[in-house]
Amino acid sequence: MVKKTAVIVIAAAVQLLPSHANAQTKVISGERQTMKATVEVVDMARRSVTVRTEAGAMRTVYASSDVTRLGEVKPGDTVTATYYDNIIIRKKAAGEPDVDTFHLADTPGEGVAPSGTSGAQQTITATIDAIDASVPSISLKGPRGWAYASRVQDRKALEQVAVGDRVDITWTEAVLVSVAPAKK
Repeated sequence: MVKKTAVIVIAAAVQLLPSHANAQTKVISGERQTMKATVEVVDMARRSVTVRTEAGAMRTVYASSDVTRLGEVKPGDTVTATYYDNIIIRKKAAGEPDVDTFHLADTPGEGVAPSGTSGAQQTITATIDAIDASVPSISLKGPRGWAYASRVQDRKALEQVAVGDRVDITWTEAVLVSVAPAKK
């Protein structure tokens, strides 16, 4: 996921950040995927649920202690999980302080069947470290050793950014999960 997200970030960064608009912001809608699976095994001691996907693959997921209704999930139940992500890129104004934040939130559902939402949002300031117009490519560096380089499809976009430009990159991911009892 991180690699895929980084590719989206790099591709968007050079296309959306003209040098004349220091506070320009762009939202890049990411993926929205829904998966259904059938519960095969619930192991309360390990707080795990093994499911069979619609394609027949077996997957085991683990529930944190925040999941309070795990005991209600039974073999044969249908689990529906919807994953969503998006990215916001904003060119920083000169002198604006760097950011490096991470927020995680889990919210249990309030319906009859077990459900809930888990979301995470991270924002970092990254600096354009190198631009190679002959490839064309760009590389960024950020906090905690974060670094990424990628080819760029739009050569003209590279002319609008420079080595040393700083951008804030915000990733938001959320998973919505619901469980429907097995049909009798």
